[in-house]
Amino acid sequence: MLDVRKDFPILAQSVNDEPLVYLDNAATTQKPTAVLDVIRRYYDQDNANVHRGVHTLAERATADYEAAREKVRAFINAKSTKEVLFTRGTTTSLNWVAQFAGQILKAGDEIVISILEHHSNIVPWQEVAKRTGAILKFVYLKDGELDMSDLRNKITDRTKFVSIAHVSNVLGVINPIKEIAAYAHEHGAYMVVDGAQSTPHMAVDVQDLDADFFAFSGHKMMGPTGIGVLYGKQDLLNQFEPVEFGGEMIDFVYESHSTWTELPWKFEAGTPNIAGAIGLGATIDYLHEIGLDAVHQHEQELVDYILPKLQEIEGLTIYGPTDRAKRTGVIAFNIAGLHPHDVATALDMEGVAVRAGHHCAQPLLNYLDTPATARASFYIYNTKADCDKLVEALQKTKEFFQID
Repeated sequence: MLDVRKDFPILAQSVNDEPLVYLDNAATTQKPTAVLDVIRRYYDQDNANVHRGVHTLAERATADYEAAREKVRAFINAKSTKEVLFTRGTTTSLNWVAQFAGQILKAGDEIVISILEHHSNIVPWQEVAKRTGAILKFVYLKDGELDMSDLRNKITDRTKFVSIAHVSNVLGVINPIKEIAAYAHEHGAYMVVDGAQSTPHMAVDVQDLDADFFAFSGHKMMGPTGIGVLYGKQDLLNQFEPVEFGGEMIDFVYESHSTWTELPWKFEAGTPNIAGAIGLGATIDYLHEIGLDAVHQHEQELVDYILPKLQEIEGLTIYGPTDRAKRTGVIAFNIAGLHPHDVATALDMEGVAVRAGHHCAQPLLNYLDTPATARASFYIYNTKADCDKLVEALQKTKEFFQID
């Protein structure tokens, strides 16, 4: 098991007079001192705009900003930094892809997504389908996993885009993206991957997955909020027009028209989140020191430890695959007779932070025939003691509400 809790100062506090047990990592993760120090150092010593100045601070800021881009490139094994676009996060990245799609989709073309998608990978496709007349199709589930037979039936020669989460933010299920991408490409479709819940927890190789587009956020992998990445194959990015316009992304502005600069800056209008990108680079450094294989193994050990204990709690229903090897440390559950918000509030009184609600996945929850769930999600600083505290707090919650 990893022993990194000391690197996260926020975890040393008490909540409601109880030691904090933070289990809301699918929503956002805590930040290690190593990342916080790098962000502060940028603001203390190098705060300047990038790419536009020749003075020392500007050159240092630019060098660190572009070094972060190279770290991202290596982290996901993109071929070139031209394929790494900095965005505000996964939501922005997926919106950009949907807007790219709107430049080529026609009436009758098909977009295939799944019922387990986050709203960020549903609503943009709904909107582009409205504008273009394209048909949006959903793949459904079997035993808590994607129904691959249904997926193969839904993808046809009219399918232009397939957009699937690498890992579900509710079920924790790991989807077979490489297999899906191969099938999508056989039918001439582009493969889009929502990597928000996978990139922090396992090694990602966009070339091996053969993803055409891959999106993820910094804040879900111990980085700053407000920074994310959109990976896109270079030949595809060259085909699309920018979705934002202004400074930084231009080559030359005439009175009647403008021309765009080269990738990746063609898509990065305005002053970027410089500190966020540099902080994301520091996060990647931190993850490299630990090793993604060690991260994944740590979480699997926690899942192997906690699932049997949760399954022993009478009246508790766990959603998602039963095969532990097919899921990450995201565990959605309900207790019969209790609303998830009551469960989360009661757990908070014990110092245990979990999420409750529809998790921005209302179509999935409707499909599961439940309006909401509680969700515990684990990361590298969580321990078996945290697992025990969750189980203890759930038992106390049942006793408090007199649930047999």
